[in-house]
Amino acid sequence: MSTSDLVAYPDLAALGLPEETALSQLASQLYGTPPTGSSWDQSNETAAPYYFLDYASTNQPGVRVPGQLAETPQLQGYAPAAGFDVELVRRDFPILGERINGRPLIWLDNAATTQKPRSVIERLAHFYEHENSNIHRAAHELAARATDAYEEAREKSRAFLNAASPNEIVFVRGATEAINLVAQSWGRQHIQAGDEIIVSNLEHHANIVPWKHLADEKGAVIKVIPVDDDGQILLEAFGNLLSPKTKLVSFTQVSNALGTVTPAQQMVAMAHAAGAKVLVDGAQSVSHMRVDVQSLDADWFVFSGHKVFGPTGIGVLYGKEDLLNATQPWQGGGNMIEDVTFERIRYQAAPNKFEAGTGNIADAVGLGAALDYVSRIGMENIAAYEHYLLEYATRLLKEVPGLRLIGTAPDKASVLSFVLEGYKTEEVGKALNQEGIAVRSGHHCAQPILRRFGLEATVRPSLAFYNTCGEIDTLVSVLHRLKSARPNRLA
Repeated sequence: MSTSDLVAYPDLAALGLPEETALSQLASQLYGTPPTGSSWDQSNETAAPYYFLDYASTNQPGVRVPGQLAETPQLQGYAPAAGFDVELVRRDFPILGERINGRPLIWLDNAATTQKPRSVIERLAHFYEHENSNIHRAAHELAARATDAYEEAREKSRAFLNAASPNEIVFVRGATEAINLVAQSWGRQHIQAGDEIIVSNLEHHANIVPWKHLADEKGAVIKVIPVDDDGQILLEAFGNLLSPKTKLVSFTQVSNALGTVTPAQQMVAMAHAAGAKVLVDGAQSVSHMRVDVQSLDADWFVFSGHKVFGPTGIGVLYGKEDLLNATQPWQGGGNMIEDVTFERIRYQAAPNKFEAGTGNIADAVGLGAALDYVSRIGMENIAAYEHYLLEYATRLLKEVPGLRLIGTAPDKASVLSFVLEGYKTEEVGKALNQEGIAVRSGHHCAQPILRRFGLEATVRPSLAFYNTCGEIDTLVSVLHRLKSARPNRLA
């Protein structure tokens, strides 16, 4: 099945019109006449070309997505007028116009990093051209602009997570640094010999290594929540691991290797009932689903900006405000102190006391722009479209002879790990790259969960809301061709 079987987009080239004009006419057919001043209004030559987002955000009906998805991946009755137009969304992402080995780039490595919309790229440029300064305390105009932009990004992060206060948002380099911060600050304060730290078998190395270091240093014990053959958390086994010795539970909301969505809210409640603190790794969840940290009730929640269409080198540690203020800082330096003498130091309250030195100001601002972008489209809208893509891709991959999907939990985000009989994973990755298709091949920094399935590596396509059925068709076509070349050969 091709994209045209699902969504009947007109052939723009066949219209014999300039691309901008043809797209403008297409938008009018799908959504009506655009409002004056939007980037679809050809009379407004200075408007920013955020094709889908700018149009949808200014049109009164807003972003339209399918209401109830069909039970099968065919999405019967789905048409552009009933949902957002992925082809217009794609125009907001300049890198998707790249060609690799002479073919259009098909970016299916979104679990590793996501691509950046033009609004993020331009926001970074604007910061460096008009606002660049260190923040706080300076008396000049650029410092005020930079401080306002940085703190506005903190507020956007608060709103994105529905945290109670911007004081609960600490900017860090990413989820890895956030987990290390908690381990080296709260962990060193509170974990003692004989205490137990529980993680799951699904974890990324970033949510294993810091706790193993801490356990080795303190004489604590690491315990592991097992999963079933589909990659789902075994809740009864988790409950049996909890005890008065449990001081911390740290687990992922979405597995980066399998795509499994964990029952995070239930797990947090179970851990709290046992008297433990809880950290939830949201690096793989924030780009696929809405996160409400007040409802989730985890003590800490972490994510990386580059996983949610923002810059690299920036991330967020959410922590409950009272808990942050009761925790000693990890690093010392400027910006995080209230008063310093050679005899004593007084620290600022959270979040400043965890942001020693000059932070990644520009990329925090860029993260704010990324959160604006996905929030304006709507996380529920993104989740609905990606769920359809996941179902479509899963059905087609199951039809490839000799292909074994790894991670088949009913509740999954957009990750499709597999192995192909007769091929090493790196061979598959290389063959896909020749066709312009970017996937991850390897252990995905999640060796324990792959070994649970008797593997050292998988091929991992991972989806985002700018991917299409046509791209999935291309992926599956290459896999069929590879299998035909080695019908009975074992790797």
